[in-house]
Amino acid sequence: MCHDLLTETQNPASTTIDALPTADMLRVINTADQSVALAVERELPNIAHAVDGIVARLQNGGRLFYMGAGTSGRLGVLDASECPPTFNTPPDLVQGLIAGGDRALRHAVERAEDDPEQGKQDLAGRGFSSRDALVGIAASGRTPYVLGALDYARSLNALTIGLSCTQNSQVAQASEIAITPLSGPEVITGSTRMRAGTATKLVLNMLSTGVMIRMGYVYGNLMVNVQPTNEKLQDRARRIIVCIAGVSYDEASRLLAEAGSVRIAILMQKLRLTRGEAESRLVAAKGRLRAALDSGQ
Repeated sequence: MCHDLLTETQNPASTTIDALPTADMLRVINTADQSVALAVERELPNIAHAVDGIVARLQNGGRLFYMGAGTSGRLGVLDASECPPTFNTPPDLVQGLIAGGDRALRHAVERAEDDPEQGKQDLAGRGFSSRDALVGIAASGRTPYVLGALDYARSLNALTIGLSCTQNSQVAQASEIAITPLSGPEVITGSTRMRAGTATKLVLNMLSTGVMIRMGYVYGNLMVNVQPTNEKLQDRARRIIVCIAGVSYDEASRLLAEAGSVRIAILMQKLRLTRGEAESRLVAAKGRLRAALDSGQ
């Protein structure tokens, strides 16, 4: 075993977990999980630094990439895939790449993570440039696939962020910004889909959500850029308009149909604008609803 890696050390609280009654077994897992959020909390300054850095890249025409292998790669792909339906981002604005390609999302692709050259090639194949940002994800902090991608990104002077769960990891050292939640030894030794995976998911939630808030896709805590593509989202869109514009549900439905989007509907109602005027004001505010509303006061 790799005793020098925190993610590979044995957890003393779970050494007899196989002999415990089911409820006690689950309590051991739950107790171990409770410390994960605290580990992430200690990384908030670095996460904030990363959010601001990513926003600067996106505002300059760049994109955000997540890269990892195994659980780390799957979590990156998941977070990237949630951005278009949640925030209506262009499909290529946030991208997730996993060692072994799409097949690795459902099946183990042996040795795919061991090839640093493949990490470089996968990133280059997406037209990665100096304007972009890369989050390299590796719980162990030493995955060659991720290290190869980080090395390529740094050679282009792109923004590099290393997310790992092991102190002083190679991924951290290869990155401009290191995010290192020390989630601790796993309940099942080396099973980083557990505590390290939870820590990774929490950090990715913060990165993508924080970036989208700063980009103006959220007003208050409402996803005002939601696209009403099904009944559930249509209802949500109307309720957001009701909440912000102070109109009835039926009026919100009419406004949404006329405006074509939640933000335009709100601007039309709040500032008494035509659709064209509202669209021009939103463009001038760089898509930020709050700024567009404030400019009309």
